[in-house]
Amino acid sequence: MRVNEAESTSAALESDGFAILSSLVSHAECDKLIEAIAANPVRGPGSRSLLGIEPVLRTGVTIKRHSSIEAILSPHSQLVQCSLFAKETTTNWSVTPHQDLSIPVRERVDSPGWTGWSRKEGVWYVQPPEYVLEQLVAVRLQLDDHSSETGPLEVVPKTHSQGRLSNPDILKSALSGKCSCVVPRGGAVVMRPLLIHSSGRSRSVRPRRVLHFLFGPPLPSNLAWANAF
Repeated sequence: MRVNEAESTSAALESDGFAILSSLVSHAECDKLIEAIAANPVRGPGSRSLLGIEPVLRTGVTIKRHSSIEAILSPHSQLVQCSLFAKETTTNWSVTPHQDLSIPVRERVDSPGWTGWSRKEGVWYVQPPEYVLEQLVAVRLQLDDHSSETGPLEVVPKTHSQGRLSNPDILKSALSGKCSCVVPRGGAVVMRPLLIHSSGRSRSVRPRRVLHFLFGPPLPSNLAWANAF
């Protein structure tokens, strides 16, 4: 079964730019992660620097070794970031269709093709060349139940293969039809960050917490990931 799941995940990621895994970690592991996050509170609806929380880092390393994830990562891929997205009654929002274009690096090194430098939570972010973006894989782990009511991820299938798009082209593509990714607790959406995606506001008082793990390739010798495991 694991072999078939790994093959189907790899095929869906290649064809559509995303795949849904119904069970990636146990409910008990979700509880432990929620407790660890609560013990290290972040401001607002989320944070980009969750790898500093030891249980989150351990889970990310375990996910990297999962057969379905190993099948889609290159042998040299590294765990480079984990972000928290938390929708609750006091922090509820929607996100317009977009692509994820920025990555965290150790320091600013001006290089051709590396643009849009910014500083967030004390870390440098940059938009790398397209060949780097095409190699990224995101795993969005669902920590809570009732994802259909709490503003689930919406994606536009197959748009990951269209490269970096302008805002008008993104909005035009989004009109062609979005797919809602309803994921059970402990499951995940695996996706290419160039895939056009968005999410609506939660319609529930229940919390919606997602850990967004990012895996990426080795960077050119003059640049380094802010963190890599």
